[in-house]
Amino acid sequence: MDIIDLRSDTVTQPTPEMREAMASAKVGDDVYGDDPSVNRLQDTAAGLMGKEAALFVPSGTMGNLAGILAHCQRGDEVIIGNKNHSFLFEAGGISAVGGIHSYQIPNQADGSVLPDDVEAAIRPDDAHDPISRLVCLENSHNRCGGTVQDVAYTRGISKLAHAHGLKVHLDGARVFNAAAALRVEARELAEPVDSVTFCLSKALCAPVGSVLCGTAEFIKRAHRARKMLGGGMRQAGVLAAAGLVALEKMVSRLGEDHERARKLAEGLRSIAGVKLDPGTPATNMVFFELAPDVKQSTADLESRLRSAGILIAASGSRRFRFVTHYWIDDRAVERTVAAMAAALS
Repeated sequence: MDIIDLRSDTVTQPTPEMREAMASAKVGDDVYGDDPSVNRLQDTAAGLMGKEAALFVPSGTMGNLAGILAHCQRGDEVIIGNKNHSFLFEAGGISAVGGIHSYQIPNQADGSVLPDDVEAAIRPDDAHDPISRLVCLENSHNRCGGTVQDVAYTRGISKLAHAHGLKVHLDGARVFNAAAALRVEARELAEPVDSVTFCLSKALCAPVGSVLCGTAEFIKRAHRARKMLGGGMRQAGVLAAAGLVALEKMVSRLGEDHERARKLAEGLRSIAGVKLDPGTPATNMVFFELAPDVKQSTADLESRLRSAGILIAASGSRRFRFVTHYWIDDRAVERTVAAMAAALS
């Protein structure tokens, strides 16, 4: 039985073309800066984001952490949404490693933060207060349903931050999904911000890696932070080669994942006991919860679907996130809807 894995787009495996590229990759020692595949990946990524320079890192978590460390000093403060990935799911690294304080403001249902909340969080020039240094955004927004924020929003928050002397970092782990949903180029979403991280290893199917982009001077500081965090990967061109295929071949097809997410949502909507989130899916994520009268527990549903060859993971008590990606085709969507109907009948 073929396994259908809807737990995340992090489960994607490299495509055959990526495996071929990895096998034949030209490599060097990236710590010395002489890995040609890494250098090409970084130049390509910087160009796609409209930035001067880029840095290949092992993970999105390291990319965000290295970026924040490059922007901030110990004791500085980051203004961040209370549902942002960097606040919730990155082990408190900015505080534990960087000694950087966080000022959490509420994310709205669409993942945005209100300009008034950002402005109210900016500290006065007072010795009692940490120094407000950075605003962190996320697009698309994982915890808020894979939602997207448009160019005007990002430009507005960035203009506000810059007017107060703050920088802006964008956690764009799935920024290409956001761009596909909005039908804009990813560089348009990244243009207003000072730095952006995006993942190669989610919907873009590369096995490992993220890229941090910004000015040349910023990337120089981030490179030092990457070294401190253990991110010097030596002959990393083997991995960068897959990342290049991801950027050259996978970005343009993300709309297919979004369309399959819509078909999956339509199928789930017809099943009694499934309560879809309003507006889902915004991108490649379908969020729903089980109605109160459904007898099956979260564990029951996971077990029943596993028996049908479908892997899912709860995102809360009786709440689920199904994620479509390259390895989920139309047949997988049909099988999932049928299995869900049987499991809840």
